[in-house]
Amino acid sequence: MSAVLMLLFVAMFLTLSGRFLYIQGTGEVSGVSLKELADKRRTNTYELQAKRGTIYDRNGMALAQDRTVYRVYAIVREDYTTNPEEPRHVENPHRTAEMLAPLLNMDVTEIVSKIETAKANDLFQVEFGTNGKNLSQEKKDEIDALDLPGIEFMEDKKRFYPNGVFASQVIGLAQKKEGVIKGVTGIEQQLNDYLTGENGVISYKRDKYNVKLLNPEEVVTEADDGEDVYLTIDQKIQTLLEDSMSQVAEQYEPERMTAVVMNPKTGEVLAMSNRPSYNPNQLGEVENWYNDAISTPFEPGSTMKIFTLAAAIEEGVYQPNDTYASGSYRIDDRNRPIRDHRRGGWGTITYEEGIQRSSNVAAAKLVWEKMGPDTFRNYLNDFHFNQPTGIDLPGEQAGTILYNWPIEKITTSFGQGTTLTPIQQMMAATAIANDGKMVRPYVISKVYNQESGKNMTETEPEVVGNPISPSTANQVRNVLETVVTSENGTGKVYKLNDYTLAGKTGTAQIPDPESGGYLTGDDNYIFSFLGMAPKNNPELLMYVSVKQPKLSENELGSEPVSFIFKNVMENSLHYLNIRPDKQENSKVETIVIPNMVGQETKQAQKRLEDYGLNVTTIGDGTKVTNIHPNVGERVLSNERILLITDKPAMPDIIGWSLRDVMKFSSLLDLDIEVIGNGYVVKQHVEPGTYINEGDYLVVEFAKPNQESESTQEDESNELDPPSEGDEPSDSLE
Repeated sequence: MSAVLMLLFVAMFLTLSGRFLYIQGTGEVSGVSLKELADKRRTNTYELQAKRGTIYDRNGMALAQDRTVYRVYAIVREDYTTNPEEPRHVENPHRTAEMLAPLLNMDVTEIVSKIETAKANDLFQVEFGTNGKNLSQEKKDEIDALDLPGIEFMEDKKRFYPNGVFASQVIGLAQKKEGVIKGVTGIEQQLNDYLTGENGVISYKRDKYNVKLLNPEEVVTEADDGEDVYLTIDQKIQTLLEDSMSQVAEQYEPERMTAVVMNPKTGEVLAMSNRPSYNPNQLGEVENWYNDAISTPFEPGSTMKIFTLAAAIEEGVYQPNDTYASGSYRIDDRNRPIRDHRRGGWGTITYEEGIQRSSNVAAAKLVWEKMGPDTFRNYLNDFHFNQPTGIDLPGEQAGTILYNWPIEKITTSFGQGTTLTPIQQMMAATAIANDGKMVRPYVISKVYNQESGKNMTETEPEVVGNPISPSTANQVRNVLETVVTSENGTGKVYKLNDYTLAGKTGTAQIPDPESGGYLTGDDNYIFSFLGMAPKNNPELLMYVSVKQPKLSENELGSEPVSFIFKNVMENSLHYLNIRPDKQENSKVETIVIPNMVGQETKQAQKRLEDYGLNVTTIGDGTKVTNIHPNVGERVLSNERILLITDKPAMPDIIGWSLRDVMKFSSLLDLDIEVIGNGYVVKQHVEPGTYINEGDYLVVEFAKPNQESESTQEDESNELDPPSEGDEPSDSLE
């Protein structure tokens, strides 16, 4: 028996020894390399996050960029502490939780539970969920100041939109998904492949405590950052538009608003905005994700008469002095009559007066009797109303030409039944402004690679059609000018101070799904205006629509629309240094910023103030080191100018707009965090504090308590709504 046991023991010993010698010799177990396994377990590998490309306006103002944020985590493994006098792990979970809870907006018990669970599972570290992510530099500094053992941070990236509610439905939104920032809407989505970089990787050897070895054998593959994108959007014009729309939104509380400003010669979109909009930095409940200017077709109303008039002139059938009976028009006994917005009409008037008064009957007769509905349909196609514009934004939807029955062919002439988007109307109107050449609208100027210094793509203006001749375009502008200047014109309230204007008002009815007809009531319309200036050589084309504003008893729908249009159009033309073409003196001055760099501060400040500029001097240095806006840039007379001295200090920015604050922070390269919307109500760096490049600044904004009051007066008798019991008209105007 003992001999058998001895033999078994010897066999086992030889087997184990052989196995040991085999493993020692080959370095493998079951085909797995022990060296590779050890290297893997003792090697840390991290991704080096590529920077997502920045989106800029046409002048290089950042509209969307990456921002550094932090994730907080707790080291819970006790053996990570090598010196009890200097603990490197969480020693006291309850005390740690009590200190962290108010800063992370978490319950103490929740933090304690996470730490204790991690310790029980022998984990090295634990994070704190959503509340522990996307922490600002200020929040990180607050936690660091607590000096809590075991509490550490990891850097992360978050997409930041410096201007908040600013062309947000154009720029779009990018959010982190599965560790990668990805475009969800707008330009962020459209150019996601260009904007997204390629992550790098870093690997090194470390000990069991996650500390890098003295000879770490570090391997680094650098990240490839994304490309930058430059838009055609002009930050100054967009800001004028946003501010004007915000004022109207506060005062009139409309259901919807849309506005677009374009260069009609090139198709460049200089500004585009909608309400409701959203702040991509603080989403909350988003009421409207859609860019209504390109994705929401609706019955345009009387702005459609621009193209009816253009077709009639091109066909040679528009005779301005010919007369007709206004009021109502019926093509036969089988079709209901269409009516003018003034139910009784204005008697027998000329066609030119009919256009000025926005007569539906005039438009209907031009189509049905003068040129014929089949011919007009061809022009609808020539103006591309039967297709999307092809603008370089996601989500474009084309309207529908409703043209099957005789009544639909008539109502289309004055913008009812048929639906269009604002951008379709804008593209068609470039033919009127641009001597017959219709150009495609676009918002992407170029995609730029910083590493190579070259453009990956660059957009050039594209003529997509010639629906009318230069002579017709000129005649249409002349007639549309009288809509603004004539005593009978519906557009008198839109008259500009310094520039001639050609344009057309619109007051479109809104379909009522319940009745199958249209909504009634003074507020239940889409009020709009499509105009171009200066009239003889339009440099800007603009469309504004306001849906269902809450009007007071004596207010007209033209008032909120004209407030936006006049403010943006007049100031934008001056800002672009377009020479006024009226005889009246200009009421808005523009100034070219002189070179003040190197001059004495007091002299530079006085010189700029003598120009009527609003000068803020940054610091108490004796010399000017920088100025914003840039030298040579043209600015409006009331614009804020920032003079940076050789001893920059924090100014009092209470009451400043977001635009001014972002200019200031960009000039000094400050790391800024924006909270809220409106105007500055609190700054977290005291005025007079000396500041350096890269300093952290938190600024809180709030909307004014008082609502803006409109000072516009309606000079026209534009609206004459139907009386109770009357048959619904096909368009109010």
